[in-house]
Amino acid sequence: MDELIDILDENGKQTGKVELKSKAHQLGLFHATVHIWCYSKTGKVLLQQRGSDKKANPLKWDVSVAGHIGAGETPELGASREVQEEIGVTIDSKKLQPLTIIKIEKKYSERFWDREFTHTFLYELEELTPLTKQEAEVETLEWFTLQEFEKLVSEDDKMFVPNSENRYKEVIAAIKSRL
Repeated sequence: MDELIDILDENGKQTGKVELKSKAHQLGLFHATVHIWCYSKTGKVLLQQRGSDKKANPLKWDVSVAGHIGAGETPELGASREVQEEIGVTIDSKKLQPLTIIKIEKKYSERFWDREFTHTFLYELEELTPLTKQEAEVETLEWFTLQEFEKLVSEDDKMFVPNSENRYKEVIAAIKSRL
């Protein structure tokens, strides 16, 4: 789905410009995104398998929820909206746990370039919370123990969206520190 997003400079600061997401990707303009890693008190993490029609990394396993921050939205508001859209859960944005902001630059093709600042959050979620996946975005949702996730990342990184293994380890360590 195309949407309006704020354009950032190379340092992640607002430029005052707004563009369609598709144009920002086409031109390689910096913009803001969110990643929300949902975890449970029992030491599990919710992962999503990206939809088969995604332009980038179709059918790869990824963060619980990911998406673009809309024009005029705060990272927290964008995160709350994306969680509702992708997994059908209404969250309390005050309970989002900021982890880091990561600058990403990845060119997939001449007409699709991700240049983004990803606001990464943790969110504690009950495993029994009913989930409703967004059909156009998400193929599958599944809870993994942290040990399973850590093992899969180290042994079979081809099943995941390409990230540095250190980034996954950082998320796992942050979740473990909250248990």
